[in-house]
This record gives sequence, structure tokens and C-alpha cells, in this order.
Amino acid sequence: MKVDIKKFDFESNRILSSLSKSEQELFIAHGDTLIFKRNKLVFYEGGIPTGVFLIENGRAKIYKTGLDGKDQIFYIYKTGDLLGYHALLCNEHYEDSCEALEDCKILFISKLNFNSLIKKIPHLSQLLIQNMSHEFGVLVNTITILAQKPLRERLALYLLILNKKYVEQGGDIMLPREDMANIIGTARESLGRLLKEFKEEKLIEVDNKIIRINNHGKLLKIASSVYN
Repeated sequence: MKVDIKKFDFESNRILSSLSKSEQELFIAHGDTLIFKRNKLVFYEGGIPTGVFLIENGRAKIYKTGLDGKDQIFYIYKTGDLLGYHALLCNEHYEDSCEALEDCKILFISKLNFNSLIKKIPHLSQLLIQNMSHEFGVLVNTITILAQKPLRERLALYLLILNKKYVEQGGDIMLPREDMANIIGTARESLGRLLKEFKEEKLIEVDNKIIRINNHGKLLKIASSVYN
């Protein structure tokens, strides 16, 4: 059975795109654009939510830090994604941290303004709830992969997922090796050895910090074996 990459996408960019043009303009008008430099925290685990964030340009990672101090990255947000609304809607502290992977331009909408938007755009609440339900399924798929599947299959799958995250840059994956290791749940040394194997098999090219996929079909076949 061929793996479906869409099952690993939060699709939080669809929240804003599902609104009418006038509603989108109203949404954006309620926010302020902020610049987050690379490695800057957007929000942190245990923090009190003060609003929501829409990535206008750039990418950010969401992660939790374990008792051993090692991070586990659960997801990478890209341009157009809305984030940070879960804790706000549940009136809880953040359960994870979000950090800019590169310089990001982010629209921040305060809690007060976000509550106002929910009243002005009645079906926005439904869109948020639908997306939260979808994201739960994505996290279940992710946890299953990390817990049960071999490293080779995990890497093949996440290379395909990351390729879509960097599609506007031709699919060239520019992610620190430490972050990539944290995504697939392995040590950086193990990741390095497997990337070398993939390169020797001509599945990928590695140019300094850039990874470029050469054989999508073969990677998809390897990744799909997780469902066999």
C-alpha cells in the first residue's frame, strides 16, 4: 500500500484559505506582523497563550524537550500555517515549544482580537475544531511511525514530507542535521550513516547542508513498506 504523505500534514493553512476574501482581509487586519529571527522562540512549553500566529513567510518547528534534555520535533510549520490556537481555545498553558527554523515573518493576533474574529466570522470556530480533529489523526500517525517502524523507512518518509515543506525552494531540504535526527527519532550519527547510504544508492544528493531528492519513486517505495 502506497504511503499517503497528506496523512502527515496538519493542513492548518486551509483555515485561512477556507474563508472568503473579505473574511481573510478582516482576519489579517486584526493582527500585527512580527519578525522572528532564526532560533527565536515563538512560544514555549508551559507558557501562557496570549494569541495565535500565522506564518506569512518562513518555517518553524514544534517540539517537546524530554527529561534527558533532548528535543523531539513533532511538526514543521510552513508559510500560510496557523498555529498556537489549541492552547488558547482550551484555556491551557502551551504543551510544547515553537521555534523559528529560519528568519520568519509572522502575523500575531492577540487573544482579544482572536475572540473578536470568532464572533465576527461564525464558521471560523468550526474550521478550527475540524482542523484540530485532523491534527489529532496526524499526530497518531506520527507517533505510530516513530514507535514501530525501522529507521530506514522513517527517513525515506520524512524526506518526502520535508520535500513538500520546501517546495517553494525547489524541494531542496535545508534543515540542520540535529533537527532532522530529532524528527525521525534517532542520533545524529545514525542519521549521517543512513544519509550516506541513500546518497550511495543515488536516492538523494547532499550538497553541504542541502539535501535534494533524486528518486522520489524509490523513496516512496521504501517509505510505503512501513504499511506492509
